[in-house]
Amino acid sequence: MSGIQMTSSNSTMPFKKTRVWLFSLLVLAISAYGMWIMFDILNSNGMTPLEYALLALFSITFTWIVTAFCSGCMGFILQLFRIDPLTLTRQKAIEIDQQALSKTRTAVVMPIYNEDTQRVIAGFEVSLRSLIKTGQFAHFDFYLLSDTQDKEIANNELKAWHALTERLGDFAKQTFYRRREDNKHRKVGNLTDFCERWGSKYEHMIVLDADSIMTGQCMLELTSSMINNPQAGLIQTIPIPVRQDTFFGRFLQFASVLYSPMLATGSAFWQTNHANYWGHNAVIRVKAFIDCCGLPVLKGNAPFGGEILSHDFVEASLLHRSGWDVLLLSDIQGSYEEVPSNILDYAIRDRRWVQGNIQHLGLLPASGLKIISKLHFLLGATAYISSLIWLSMLVLSTIDAVTRALNSNVYFNQAYQLFPTWQIAKTELINSLLFVTIVLLLLPKLMGIIVTLIHRNKQFGGSFKLILGSIIETVFAIIIAPLMMVFHSYFVVCVFLGKKVTWDAQPRSGRMVPWQEAIGYTLLSTLIALAWGGIAYYFTPVFFWWLSPILVGLILAAPIVRYSSSIGLGVKLRKMGIFICPSEVDNNDTLAALRVHEQEIALPNDDVANFTIPTLGQEQPSVMPIQSFKRQGLSKRKRVLNAHQQLKKKLFN
Repeated sequence: MSGIQMTSSNSTMPFKKTRVWLFSLLVLAISAYGMWIMFDILNSNGMTPLEYALLALFSITFTWIVTAFCSGCMGFILQLFRIDPLTLTRQKAIEIDQQALSKTRTAVVMPIYNEDTQRVIAGFEVSLRSLIKTGQFAHFDFYLLSDTQDKEIANNELKAWHALTERLGDFAKQTFYRRREDNKHRKVGNLTDFCERWGSKYEHMIVLDADSIMTGQCMLELTSSMINNPQAGLIQTIPIPVRQDTFFGRFLQFASVLYSPMLATGSAFWQTNHANYWGHNAVIRVKAFIDCCGLPVLKGNAPFGGEILSHDFVEASLLHRSGWDVLLLSDIQGSYEEVPSNILDYAIRDRRWVQGNIQHLGLLPASGLKIISKLHFLLGATAYISSLIWLSMLVLSTIDAVTRALNSNVYFNQAYQLFPTWQIAKTELINSLLFVTIVLLLLPKLMGIIVTLIHRNKQFGGSFKLILGSIIETVFAIIIAPLMMVFHSYFVVCVFLGKKVTWDAQPRSGRMVPWQEAIGYTLLSTLIALAWGGIAYYFTPVFFWWLSPILVGLILAAPIVRYSSSIGLGVKLRKMGIFICPSEVDNNDTLAALRVHEQEIALPNDDVANFTIPTLGQEQPSVMPIQSFKRQGLSKRKRVLNAHQQLKKKLFN
């Protein structure tokens, strides 16, 4: 576990501007090289309007791939030599100053909405008890902030809460449950209500999601990092997926644990103190959040108007604007989450994220936001729009190939032409571009495997099982890529057509997707793929074989969805040591306690249920001013002066 002890000066986070320029130049240089090759290939026989469109679409997707590749390369080098991506010094443990900790108050808040009550209470309690074990619980309060609208679930929450407080004994004095009858502005409104009523009582708040689990040690390290960095407004951890049983869930969990730390380390290197916020498993300076992060309702209609849906990116941008640091600590351990267990639930979750991320594009012209914040908006939206671009490229390529096959005048395309116009095919350039693209896509995976083999080999079941699992993960990722492309493309089109999506509680438990559901969601894609493949094979067989990897994933979509949701297959692979993750090898106490809690502690019977409203702590009202995207925040100079005053007070008082 590594951390930074002070980031309020350039000396502890050196070469910030140089890093951004280095990263930008690398991305631009590699992207320009790929674009030039593509232009040379398409221009061999003169450019048609279709080919100009292909070049434009290729340029966007290629630049997106290069951006991820460069982050991965930087993360690989830093992780290989165990260098902290922020300070560029050797990684070291975060120092927990118990005296400084005793002078602060931290709230741990978990916003929930129509969730599985038993699972929520279990995660809440085991995280709380893990903190109790550290001996530092006295400096924290825990809040379960419910926006639940379903009456039955709301009653279950009350019953479970009263049972929890009985189990906690004296520790229950530092735990609070609040439910809003009117869930205005959803999660944003939920946290705003907390901040305006109780937030001023605390220096920091750790935000958890309904499926989050966090160890007490992780909470202490996050809080200490905030104390050590008075310039920091928010510090984000990497939530690691855990507790998956289905094949797809374990595939997703394995890939995240294997590659995310390296990619996040690379991102932290070039983002420095302008990292992003992912909405949970992070610590926030409450005063900064209250002063800077009151979100407006955007003018206009969907997709760009209305309530801000993906609030986290926007809140980070507002902190940046006011001069606060937002940091990504990529090596803090003990921050966990759960992920959807099958492709359909995963896609449904992405449907919400697509709408929220595309909405951010409407903020790109906003004045006052820093360029790097707008880059975060652009990269987040491109992650999903790139699927539509990829699909458009494939369709345009098919049209171009069929058109050329139907053009009988391809060699004598002018009147009274004596000699034929021979078509030029730059095979070497085509092969070169294909090779470069494969390297950009697969080399980060290879680098992730290498650094894991060197530093975390045993935590993944040993070298052989790690490599075998990586091969299976890569093959399956290639197989499902076309289906995810179609899902994301459809979602993007729906958003631009103004179709809204409901933000309900997401399914979190493992389940085998029924055939009817699998076919219902994929039948149209399968039929289109069959027709698409038939047309391509009839007119241009060579192009058909080039297209076939895409078509296979779509034609077999239903069985892929069905069998990848198998719990039996996932459990069997785990017994074989495939897709093993550190959380399963290290026998994490907190995760083990969560399993025991779910097995042994059930909801109270209705006959003995206590439906009284829990007592809340004394309020300390404050107001979160609504921010405008046309107004500048505090000047950087003023923020630095404030930080120095805070540091002075800490050292001499």
